[in-house]
Parts: sequence; structure tokens; C-alpha cells
Amino acid sequence: MRLTRDGRFERSDIWREGKWVDLWSVVHLLSGMSFGLALGVLGWGTTASIIIALLSFVLYETWEAMVKIAETPQNRFMDVVVGMASFLPTLFFSQGLSTNIFILVFGFTLTANIVMATLGWLASRKAEEFEHRMRRRLEERRRRIAERKAQRGMNV
Repeated sequence: MRLTRDGRFERSDIWREGKWVDLWSVVHLLSGMSFGLALGVLGWGTTASIIIALLSFVLYETWEAMVKIAETPQNRFMDVVVGMASFLPTLFFSQGLSTNIFILVFGFTLTANIVMATLGWLASRKAEEFEHRMRRRLEERRRRIAERKAQRGMNV
């Protein structure tokens, strides 16, 4: 994390938000695959599955915006695109899988998705806590500087 010239804190870890894509895009890719496998095996049909997936991805990005997760509009758009880009081929691929292979592939994909999302969330929490500590330190320094200036003004 670093302080920019205009006084904003900017994350510098690998989970920082990118303008178009970032490490979170891998989570969205794995989410698309997980959805493709799950909806493919449920057999609801291609059109219904595509609509459900697209609505789910768009609603998730809407929820992120509502809870004030900072992302560029391009990144939000790409999260949906990446999710759908991995969903579609996986949906068609999943329909020909045997039960054992499906369980193996779905288990691996879902586990990887959960692990990546958890690691990203933990890194984001750590960065948020670090930013709060840095803001408190910065405010304390500013307060001390203001006190020293006030004392110098009284001594003159």
C-alpha cells in the first residue's frame, strides 16, 4: 500500500483492482466454470442456463457496487464477460461427462474457486485494516504538526 500524491491510499499487492482485469478475474473465470458444470448437469437447457448465468453474474456485480467494492466500470463489465466466456464452453463440455469425471472436475473447479476467492478476500481485509492504521497514523502526525505550529505561534 502506498500514499499517492493526491492523498489517496493505493493498494500495491497482487489482489489490487485493475482497470480491465486483475487476479479477481481468475475467480470469475472459475465461477463461470463452476456455473457451467452445475447448470449443465441440471439439464435445464441451453437458453435457460445462459440466462440464469448471465443474470447471476450481472446481479453479483450489482451487489458489489451496492456494498461499495471499488472497481472501474470496465472491470465490472469484464468480470461478467470473463464469467460468461468460461461458462459457455464449460456448459457444453459438462453435458458429455460421466458421473465420476463430473464429480472430479466440479470438485476441483469449485475448490479452486473457493480457495482463490478466500485468499483474495483475506488479502482485501488485510489491506483495508492496513489502510485504516495508516490513516490513523497520518491523522495523528497532522494533529501533532498542527499542535507544534500552534505552540510556535504562542511563543513568538
